[in-house]
Amino acid sequence: MEPTPPIEFGVPVKDLTERFSSRIDVPNAIIEQLATICRSSRDAEQLAEHARDWWPLSMYWALRGSVPAFPAIVMHPTTTKEISEIAAVCHEKQIPLTVSGGRSGVSGGAVPARGGIVIDVTSLHGIVDVDTTSGIVHVRPGTFGPDLESELAEYGLSVGHFPQSFELSTVGGWIAARGAGQFSTRYGKIDDMVVALEVVLADGRVIRTGGAPAGADGPDLVSLFIGSEGTLGIITDVWLRAHPRATTTTHAAYSLDSMEIGIEACRRIVRDGATPAVLRLYDAIESKRSHGGDGTRCTLLVLDEGDDELTRATMAVVHRHTLDLGARIEDTSLVEHWLNHRNDTSGLQALTRKGYVVDTMEVAGPWSSLPGVYATVRDSMSKVPASRSVSAHLSHSYLDGACLYFTFAGDKVEDPEALYRALWDAGQRAALSAGANLSHHHGVGLNRSRFMREALGSSFDVLGSIKRALDPHNILNPGKLGFDDSDPWP
Repeated sequence: MEPTPPIEFGVPVKDLTERFSSRIDVPNAIIEQLATICRSSRDAEQLAEHARDWWPLSMYWALRGSVPAFPAIVMHPTTTKEISEIAAVCHEKQIPLTVSGGRSGVSGGAVPARGGIVIDVTSLHGIVDVDTTSGIVHVRPGTFGPDLESELAEYGLSVGHFPQSFELSTVGGWIAARGAGQFSTRYGKIDDMVVALEVVLADGRVIRTGGAPAGADGPDLVSLFIGSEGTLGIITDVWLRAHPRATTTTHAAYSLDSMEIGIEACRRIVRDGATPAVLRLYDAIESKRSHGGDGTRCTLLVLDEGDDELTRATMAVVHRHTLDLGARIEDTSLVEHWLNHRNDTSGLQALTRKGYVVDTMEVAGPWSSLPGVYATVRDSMSKVPASRSVSAHLSHSYLDGACLYFTFAGDKVEDPEALYRALWDAGQRAALSAGANLSHHHGVGLNRSRFMREALGSSFDVLGSIKRALDPHNILNPGKLGFDDSDPWP
């Protein structure tokens, strides 16, 4: 399936306006200095595309002829040395510096909120080396998912990271946003896949973190940069764990009486040691909308891959626990249908074009809290005036808990931006109060920055201290992760 193109601009590029008033102007002398380092662009189309990402609000603004904030120049480095030189200049001159890859994030993380310089890392692409004995792949951060997997297939390997944005996203973006693929119950999140990183710091210094399968040589500095969204350093080289490609794939589908019973089924399956690659539970609303349900039952889709004996054992555990909880066996064509349509966002984009407020919110919590999170979030968002629909599915399961992925929509209103913010305020704060976290895999970006201190409490001060130590001038992706005193989103 072809990736869905981003929403078009509602006016010619030359007529686009800026939403944010916090853009910092970059003197021409500095732009000219940066342009000597590597290939760069000030083309209007390039600046416009790098002024936004897939944040739904950014898409809404695009239809109405605006972008969050324009960069002054887009840099296209091909080496770590070039990125180091760019960072050193920006650090010295205190110029904002935002890293951009596929720009497929949905939280505004790649938006250059204060203008300045954008580094497009997609020219740093391709596999550098594969250690087939250890199963470690050395890859550049601008490599897109399909390119990584197609080249690894020649070695009989797979990283196993397949996010919905697979065709649009890069390895560096997966790490920066702490992403999760749709097969994460088998292979883990990107956190579990990263062996080592090369990172350029704000002042241009280059460091290397990690490299061993396990260590006790102080805190794990690799983890410091996973999920940092370009605010602590710029990822320039990546080493990932890879698995032997699966020899067997097995599907199963069930329906259950309620979301609560379905959550319990998933909990029992995983707690018993079964980790099917896909274990996705849809509430009655989403089951009817996407899987042919009657609106009263919840659909559970299961897919496992790997060694034949292991997959058969895993599916036996799945079958036992679901039937013990009164599940009905459904046609496995439901899984095939999901596989063929899982990355299609055209429906959500169509609603945005029509003027409806539409977005998704994913959070994670322990098994004991998930039924309450599901009920509380749906109730809180449904009470927001002009709320139209709130539904959810359980998308990624772990030993101690799982991710709930909410989809919500609001009616056409006079001020859709205010409704968008009200729905997020209600849903996110309900999730936090019910025992969930801030985000499972979409990251924080601009959209969730205002919740960071609420979510992290006093530990946010520790994170702020690290930010100030590594980036004292706050040049790296400013406006994100709640580090700024002022919110660039007015």
